[in-house]
Amino acid sequence: MFMTQDVLNFVKEKTEALMAALSCSREAKEAAKAWLDAVGTDKEAEETKKYIQELEGDIMPIDMLIDFAQSPAGAAVFGGRAQAVADHAKEIKAGGAKYCDCPACAAAEAILAKKDDMLK
Repeated sequence: MFMTQDVLNFVKEKTEALMAALSCSREAKEAAKAWLDAVGTDKEAEETKKYIQELEGDIMPIDMLIDFAQSPAGAAVFGGRAQAVADHAKEIKAGGAKYCDCPACAAAEAILAKKDDMLK
């Protein structure tokens, strides 16, 4: 791996934000930690690919969030806030958002925007 120091610093910062997010999945936290632990080692390239794959699988597309928030399962997760979550998701979709904007998804989206630079 030969990502630039600027890209590395950016991804490390967003990875810390991802791991700190309450909405971050256990799998994403594990992949993030494995990637951080591998930076600067001979496992960095392999863990970078795994990390990106995990983030791509975890980030929630905005339409999926809308559908989930309006479902019985979404009501179980969000409780009385389910309709507000759905309304918020519709609003940010109208503004061009492709993904959920919770802290975990926002960090994942920022990291994935650097994917090509990470894989150099």
